[in-house]
Amino acid sequence: MMKSEDISCQATESMLDPSLDLMLARIRVRAKRRIAWLRKLWSEEGESGGRLAVTHAEIDTHLDNRDSPEAEVAWYSNNGQVSEWNLELSRIEAEMATGKDSRLDKLRRIFGLSDCEFDLLQICLAVLIDPALARVYAYLHDHVGRGYPTEQLAARLFGHGSNSLWTSESPLRTWELVSEKETAPGEPDQLVCDPFIRDWVQGRDSLDESLVGIARAYQPMPPLENWPVSEAVAFIERMINNTAKVRTRIVGPPGSGRRTLGAIISSRIGLSLLAIDANQVDEQDWQRVFIRAQRYAYLNECAIAWHGERAVERTWPQVVPFYPVQFVICESGQIPSQIPGVIDQVIQMPAPSLAERRALWRRFVPESTAWPEEAFNNLVTQHRASIGDIISVAQRDVQTASEAAGLIRETARGHLGDLAQLLECPFNWDDLVVTDNLREALEDLAFEARERVAFWERDEARRLFPQGRGLLALFSGPPGTGKTMAAQVIAANLGLDLFRIDLSSVVSKYVGETSKNLERVLSRAALMDLVLLFDEADALFGKRTEIKDAHDRFANTDTGYLLQAIENYRGVAVLATNKKGNIDPAFIRRIRYVLEFPKPDAEQREQIWRRIVGELAGGDVLKSLSRDLKALAAELELTGAQIKFAVLSATFIARRDQKPLVMPHLLRGIDRELMKEGRSLSERERGRLLR
Repeated sequence: MMKSEDISCQATESMLDPSLDLMLARIRVRAKRRIAWLRKLWSEEGESGGRLAVTHAEIDTHLDNRDSPEAEVAWYSNNGQVSEWNLELSRIEAEMATGKDSRLDKLRRIFGLSDCEFDLLQICLAVLIDPALARVYAYLHDHVGRGYPTEQLAARLFGHGSNSLWTSESPLRTWELVSEKETAPGEPDQLVCDPFIRDWVQGRDSLDESLVGIARAYQPMPPLENWPVSEAVAFIERMINNTAKVRTRIVGPPGSGRRTLGAIISSRIGLSLLAIDANQVDEQDWQRVFIRAQRYAYLNECAIAWHGERAVERTWPQVVPFYPVQFVICESGQIPSQIPGVIDQVIQMPAPSLAERRALWRRFVPESTAWPEEAFNNLVTQHRASIGDIISVAQRDVQTASEAAGLIRETARGHLGDLAQLLECPFNWDDLVVTDNLREALEDLAFEARERVAFWERDEARRLFPQGRGLLALFSGPPGTGKTMAAQVIAANLGLDLFRIDLSSVVSKYVGETSKNLERVLSRAALMDLVLLFDEADALFGKRTEIKDAHDRFANTDTGYLLQAIENYRGVAVLATNKKGNIDPAFIRRIRYVLEFPKPDAEQREQIWRRIVGELAGGDVLKSLSRDLKALAAELELTGAQIKFAVLSATFIARRDQKPLVMPHLLRGIDRELMKEGRSLSERERGRLLR
């Protein structure tokens, strides 16, 4: 037990807010009174110093309840020894009551603390500010091992008797301002004030430790002209005036300025913005981080922007009051869990117009003013770069428009994930051997793909065509006739990437999953600059069947959704099929370009033979095989792909023989291709071709 006369109550030598000085002074004065009362009781027990065992007199004091709250209050009122401290305490508490602008009082008002709860917070806060008070608390407990705040200590020190100072629903617990820490069995719990609260009331505006590394402040910048700032601000202010809470979903692709828009809206209503990456928060820490974020927002008057897929996937805790202004950064189709009593506002990020993209390039990449005008115009029109894309390119110190375009394409390539495959596009128009009519139609398709961005910005065009602004083409014909190559040529001509949809990742045996996967692809691709290639399109967009059972009905629903989704797609897409007859006729009528790729005729086959042999084997070999290639083109009705791979096989056969490419090598290569169809050259055909 502790009966030392040496009590240190000196203030720490630091520059504190006046309200904190008053708080410490209040606790010290109350401690002096309480200590005087305890010393009176101890003297009545006949103890002149410390003791090592429980005495009879001490037990009698407890059994007779001499240390009752009522007896203590009466002694304070009638004892002249403490009258001076009573006057000082009245002056301190009166002065504290007038300090409405202090952070300490703001903390009380924000979280709605009762008098008891505020006293409990102060006794915990005080020992963090002045650790010497731990010795005083141990003395007041009459126990050397209890140098920490407890609920019982606070109740007696602040005159609340034996009453409980907080409940399980207390704001102190809810907002984690004070927490309980178990000590030893039979010992009272230690109360601990969050160090962040200590730092905040002392004027240190640091991040809460649970937000360090996952949160950052976002600064506003001048918005783009078509950003809906005024409408969003007016709605939020109206809701706040009606004491409602608002969660704003800002929907758009990565890099479109969603967090920047949130910072702009926040600044217009007098708040800063703190963005928190939910993907960096473990599941078990989610509720704690959520609480700490709300608390930080209330104390620092800032809005919160949650971003990352986990912010959408996880259930939002409902254990604390929701801060009135919060944003969720989403992509198309993402909807976070609902919160009762919170009004959701949705803002769709508009894509920058041509004029805005041009201005952004000039603003963030000043070097672009020296680029050739044609190259700069192609960059602006063919690549719908977001503000984030342009800033990212600017940070790479690009020197040319083509370098900037390459970086834009590189940035976008990962957005489709494992649902699409990037195809190389090494071919040009000269590599494509097709009929004149088909070549002209393909060139028309490429021209429209290039001009469509500017065309659809015209008001009259959008009015006349509210749907169907995408550019869809159906390439049909036998395998190997150049459908995929034509898509590669068009993508290369436009300076865009070509992505082939991976049917194994998209098509699912489960009802509704195929349409969901396709929606993911199309929603992301619609915001990118690329060409989509749906190979074997009949597998996705087949005819609807006669309904015989529930499975047919669901399958037809899936097909109908797929047809509607691709029809509403506003990008450039090529559908390739070997079975045009299997595609829904109603869908075909809505496609802009329906192009048939026939097998090449003899003249076209000879042209293909000569180009492939000339590139792989060289001009001398081509000259020596001139008559042979003419004969092959006339005698064998092969597709372009068959010719291409036959020459490839023949080239490796010749290399193995360590001889120049000759006709027998080509015939072996042709045989290898024909074997894929279950046939081969007859001896008669082989003899005729060799002659």
